[in-house]
Amino acid sequence: MVPNDTATEADIQKTDDDVWTRGPDGELIPDYDSTFPVINEGEVVRGKVVRVDKDEVLVDIGYKSEGVIPVSELSIRRSVNPADEVQLGDEIDALVMTKEDAEGRLILSKKRARFEMAWKRIEGAAESGEPVEGIVIEVVKGGLILDLGVRGFLPASLVDIRRVQDLDEFMGQTLRCKVIELNRSRNNVVLSRRAVLEEERREMRQAILDRLSPGDVVEGTISNIVDFGAFVDLEGIDGLIHISELSWSHVNHPSELLEIGQEVRVKVLDIDRERQRISLGLKQTQSDPWQQVIDTYEQGDVVEGRVTKVVTFGAFVEVIPGVEGLVHISELAAHHVENPREVVQQGETLRAKIIEMDAERRRLSLSLKRVEEGESARPGIGEAGAPELGLSEEVFTEQAAAEAEVAEDEIAEVAVEELEPEAVEESAMEAVEEAPTDVEEAPTDVEAVADEAPGEGEAAPEDEASAQPDDEQ
Repeated sequence: MVPNDTATEADIQKTDDDVWTRGPDGELIPDYDSTFPVINEGEVVRGKVVRVDKDEVLVDIGYKSEGVIPVSELSIRRSVNPADEVQLGDEIDALVMTKEDAEGRLILSKKRARFEMAWKRIEGAAESGEPVEGIVIEVVKGGLILDLGVRGFLPASLVDIRRVQDLDEFMGQTLRCKVIELNRSRNNVVLSRRAVLEEERREMRQAILDRLSPGDVVEGTISNIVDFGAFVDLEGIDGLIHISELSWSHVNHPSELLEIGQEVRVKVLDIDRERQRISLGLKQTQSDPWQQVIDTYEQGDVVEGRVTKVVTFGAFVEVIPGVEGLVHISELAAHHVENPREVVQQGETLRAKIIEMDAERRRLSLSLKRVEEGESARPGIGEAGAPELGLSEEVFTEQAAAEAEVAEDEIAEVAVEELEPEAVEESAMEAVEEAPTDVEEAPTDVEAVADEAPGEGEAAPEDEASAQPDDEQ
């Protein structure tokens, strides 16, 4: 309002005291400066982008002149295009650097406003442990640079749970990280994405543990193979298949059956919720060949099989994939046999009679001498009518049933108690250490004999002497 001849001073003051001031002679004049906001250098103000040039941006903050943001003050990035940082009409925050430069311009900084606000946010996140988000703007030696409003350094070793080979793949991505080191005086911020991933993984593991129960059949991916088994990624937590739970047959090394990245169906055997460990079984999702034996054969049946191993106390014969029976030396022939290799050879196909089936101990005792002339054999390995188990042939190698450890006294016991009557007078050690003429074909010492003793999944006799060891593991 401009005063006129009829307006009194009281009328003017009633209108708006803030827009009037008295001149040197006491006359009331408009106070235009009072209509502008009060700003101070170092203060963060908010305004609207009214112009974008290639080297600067103009911002209306409601002051008597528009603020100027030089291109160097737009972002912490090394080089930027103003059009990529702001658009006409954007509402942005800027820090007042100079109220009036040499040309009377108001100089602002967008990056310094972000810097101040970012530091407050980062300091708060460091105290609370909450993650911060930033875009990867550079790949440098040893890690990544993130734009948090402040340049944050993410070391390569902390980018992921596992070591990352190519950091370039993260360029331009928005990552959530925890602040693990902060130094305002040096503008130093060190981040860890791995800490965020590990925390998420712990929560995910707990959710999976809460969902799973022993007996469940689940799908997973082989994540690692070690000598004692294989680890399976169950979408957030690794479970272990022990080597003894890989197959119904003996396995020398998990890599015989599995490879990293392979999809598998496994059964949950046990869960240690306190230690967050899951025990898995692969063989439990396959047909049990022993059940097939029980369903297919009976004691007294004659079966055809292949000799897989000849040892000092007899021969092992595979009747179906994954199940072998032992023909004890006393059941090889009607006459006394000094060396099983006199009667049978590895790889030979022959007929044998089932003289005992122990499903509980998974043992099958066979006899060659009890097979009568002309007696037909039930379908076995190599026959068209052989039972189909749905198991991979590669699971069962020729040596699968031959390698396990049997104690020296157990072998001696077998040698003494299950020999032909005329051989019983020999001492246990003599029976174990008795070496055939062919040194290369048969062991001559106790340790070598132990190496040839029945292994996991191998059948053993339970006949009149019950001398076979209780545990083949």
